[in-house]
Amino acid sequence: MALQLDHVTKKFGNFTAVNDLSILIPEKEMFGFLGANGAGKTTTFRMILGLLDTSDGKITWDGKPINYTTSHLIGYLPEERGLYPKLTVKDQIVYLARLRGMKKQDVIQELDFWLDRFKVPDYKNKKIEELSKGNQQKIQFIAAVIHKPKLLILDEPFSGLDPLNVELLKEAVLELKENGTTIVFSSHRMEHVEEMCEHLCIMHHGKPVVMGALKEIKRSFGKKNLIIHADFNLDFLRDFSGVTKVKQTTEGVQLQIEGEKVAEQLFFEIAKKGFVRKFVLEEPSLNDIFIEKVGDSYE
Repeated sequence: MALQLDHVTKKFGNFTAVNDLSILIPEKEMFGFLGANGAGKTTTFRMILGLLDTSDGKITWDGKPINYTTSHLIGYLPEERGLYPKLTVKDQIVYLARLRGMKKQDVIQELDFWLDRFKVPDYKNKKIEELSKGNQQKIQFIAAVIHKPKLLILDEPFSGLDPLNVELLKEAVLELKENGTTIVFSSHRMEHVEEMCEHLCIMHHGKPVVMGALKEIKRSFGKKNLIIHADFNLDFLRDFSGVTKVKQTTEGVQLQIEGEKVAEQLFFEIAKKGFVRKFVLEEPSLNDIFIEKVGDSYE
């Protein structure tokens, strides 16, 4: 049951929000969308959900269009929260899950499981407006997953959460994936995508600028990061051939270099100068790739 976007474009008047986007998202996989605000991520999600029509191209899931007949198979966590403030958590979740075709007693059972899981079992009869933003977010997440969707779309699921709650939610998302849910999520936090996704798409002004398997993207970027801590001044490395960026840290420097060969030459050079405490070669981070590809126009 792959999700396929085939040359999808969305225009609002003269403004093109999404421009010729083609993606295949395999079943039971987690796929990440990255991009600045206004890059086209939310518009793409709304088209996948059938909330917006495409201006051009088509979107299919398991070869068929997504519409009301598939809504019980899909979960959606929107970026802007949409819960009724005066309803209790229980009434809110029961109402939304019944719309997805669930029986009330099944909803209550699932709700109890999730409230325990998120360490808030006493929230069942509290009104939404009595909860903190982070806890409202948990309830919104439960609403998106209570009917065990086959396709789950999460728009900035971790925004506004403290680190503990981010971990709780991440564990839940990864477990859903292990149990066979296809998950598509957007974030502007590189580390979340890096940690959780095998494939990703970086969007910029509605167009994909980088797309594919995370491992392949990193490999084809070519450049690597090198961390050096030493007991002598490392300023001379700024002019070393093959060094593209230098960042001072409290204990030494962090370099971006053009490849392993440069690291070898650097090591040979600095080993002659004194004691080297640390010399670590790392893959480029998604952050490095994002900044290079989206560059100065990223706000």
